[in-house]
Amino acid sequence: MTVHEKFLALGTHCGKVYLLDVQGNITQKFDVSPVKINQISLDESGEHMGVCSEDGKVQVFGLYSAEEFHETFDCPIKIVAVHPHFVRSHFKQFVTGGKKLILYERGWMNRWKPSVLHEGEGNIRNVKWRGHLIAWANNMGVKILDMVSKQRITNVPRDDISLRPDMYPCSLCWKDNLTLIIGWGNSVKICSVKERHASEMRDLPNRYVEIVFQFDTEFYISGLAPICDQLVILSYGKEISEKTEVECCARPRLDIVQPLPESCEEISSDALTVRGFQENECRDYHLEYSEGEPLFYIISPRDVVVAKERDQDDHIDWLLEKKKYEEALMAAEISQKTIKKHKILDIGLAYINHLVENGEYDLAARKCQKILGKNTELWEFEVYKFKEIGQLKAISHYLPRRDPVLKPLIYEMVLHEFLESDYEGFATLIKEWPGDLYNNTIIVQAVVDHLKKDPQNRTLLRTLAELYTYDQRYGRALEIYLTLRHKDVFQLIHKHNLFSSIRDKIVLLMDFDSEKAVDMLLDNEDKISIDRVVEELENRPELQHVYLHKLFKRDHHKGQRYHEKQISLYAEYDRPNLLPFLRDSTHCPLEKALEICQQRNFVEETVYLLSRMGNSRSALKMIMEELQDVDKAIEFAKEQDDGELWEDLILYSIDKPPFITGLLNNIGTHVDPILLIHRIKEGMEIPNLRDSLVKILQDYNLQILLREGCKKILVADSLSLLKKMHRTQLKGVLVDEENICESCLSPILPSGISCPVLQYMQCQTPGARRCNPGDEEIEVSMSVSDTKSVRTK
Repeated sequence: MTVHEKFLALGTHCGKVYLLDVQGNITQKFDVSPVKINQISLDESGEHMGVCSEDGKVQVFGLYSAEEFHETFDCPIKIVAVHPHFVRSHFKQFVTGGKKLILYERGWMNRWKPSVLHEGEGNIRNVKWRGHLIAWANNMGVKILDMVSKQRITNVPRDDISLRPDMYPCSLCWKDNLTLIIGWGNSVKICSVKERHASEMRDLPNRYVEIVFQFDTEFYISGLAPICDQLVILSYGKEISEKTEVECCARPRLDIVQPLPESCEEISSDALTVRGFQENECRDYHLEYSEGEPLFYIISPRDVVVAKERDQDDHIDWLLEKKKYEEALMAAEISQKTIKKHKILDIGLAYINHLVENGEYDLAARKCQKILGKNTELWEFEVYKFKEIGQLKAISHYLPRRDPVLKPLIYEMVLHEFLESDYEGFATLIKEWPGDLYNNTIIVQAVVDHLKKDPQNRTLLRTLAELYTYDQRYGRALEIYLTLRHKDVFQLIHKHNLFSSIRDKIVLLMDFDSEKAVDMLLDNEDKISIDRVVEELENRPELQHVYLHKLFKRDHHKGQRYHEKQISLYAEYDRPNLLPFLRDSTHCPLEKALEICQQRNFVEETVYLLSRMGNSRSALKMIMEELQDVDKAIEFAKEQDDGELWEDLILYSIDKPPFITGLLNNIGTHVDPILLIHRIKEGMEIPNLRDSLVKILQDYNLQILLREGCKKILVADSLSLLKKMHRTQLKGVLVDEENICESCLSPILPSGISCPVLQYMQCQTPGARRCNPGDEEIEVSMSVSDTKSVRTK
């Protein structure tokens, strides 16, 4: 068989030639000979065919013209090859091979002229013509002839001469116009035809052949063909039968190998099943290929097998066959522009079905998002399929919520499924799904029905409140949230401005979270007044105190009318903040506060109130008698800065040694310590007296040093300021007739008196009156031409 990119030409043992299309359908039939066809050759145009047969007949004829050549030889003709450009008039050439290689050329008067190209080395086994080069194989090796120079340019001997050339024929194949691939026995050689340099020619051909790759295989070669930079090899081998343990013919193999300089790397290998392979020999298989597209034809006595390079569709087929759906889906997505047989959606649906069949429901549901995309019909179909197998929960989390949106019935069906078996899951879906996906009224009624069976179920109550919120029934939602003390109650109030609904629920809010409730009430005084809040909390004074205390912290004056009430509230619930309140409040009734503090024996607060009311002596007495804290008493005396208080403090402390020590350590900067020391009784034992006296002396010395330093600074500053004043007073002053004297209030320049400067200048001229020695010396500044100032005496 030979192959053209448009059709196939097949010769049989019966001497017939069939033309087939690429699908294997017979288009034409030729009766050439009664015996088997040995070789068929086609030119590149596919318009002329050459055929030779076992009975010595050779025919070259046009498929679409009447042009024809017939010749019968007295020996079998094994090969024939027409010129690749036979269709052109000046390339009417073909060769035949038996025991000789004969070239036929059409010449004058359309006569065919034969010429022997080669003979004497046995039968010609194979010929391949490409461009201007003819390669042929005989019993000795492979030769190449340059048709331009009519010179043989190489001889490649066969390696294994032990193999019979008729049983293990040579396979030839031109990869391009200058590269010949030879396969013989188990050896492969790749030869490159190159131009010889002019300096090397002499009597040699202008071309030579270099073997660029050579390697051996583990099998016998029946045919080969190029595919990119790799080789496709049809191989023949034998194996030991497992049943009979006798060597027999194995199935032919089609291998793809990567040639290396001295070896090869196997890329893929496929065993082919053809009819009668057990009886076939190496010579019974042939490999032909089409250069137009990567199609390879394996010819055996009974079958023709078509092989083509696997594409992405084939790869996806194999992945699907192996149930590797995820890899198939990924391969389809990567090659979606090139695949023709498969669709991404179909592969995805098959993947989902496979996962469901294997019980991987969650993964199947997750893949729906990617595979189904925005196809609502497929989504709804898959949801019903999940419902049939009882796995609606698995797909619920992956249902689309925006673009696309499914029918409300789908979402309601899922919600009912959860409501029957999983309250928490139901609540989660209600929170995550927008309220417009389903009929809210239907779901609310379903929840209410379930609450009749379990009225205290907090999950259902919380979910019902959210449903009421979606339905804008905020009042009902607020009641449920307050009953549950749910944290979202404040968010609900703020978001939907429900302050009018909580006027009578302030106590409930305060009981739930007093901090948040107070902040909310104070932030919205314009909606719920302070008076209303205080009134609502009248029966809960502890909550009332929390509210008023926070109000006072924000603004000392807003709740001034409740300051008197706050005294009792602080005294009862928050004494640590009572004293700060008394100090900061300017609206607190002091008499009432003093009464409450005295009743409860709050000493510190009473001391502060007494001092604020002007009764400092009573306050000091309480500190000394009640607290017996000399440091606090001294601090109080320092704050009041009253000599009589210090006198009272000394009198009270004079018979108490610890108090005397405290006074000695702190009194030095406020009262003369001699007053205290003179009153100490002789013989009284005072702790740390020596240290106290040393401290008094040190404080005194420090005061002296400070005074001296201050005096130096004061004198220096006074002198500096005096000099500055003197310099300022020495400066001239610009005056005019409008200026008056600050002392007598008379004009400085009375009208009618000429300028003193001019008078002085006149005195200096000859004949003018000179100034007397007793005349006053005056200093005047005047403007000259409005640009300069002149000072003169």
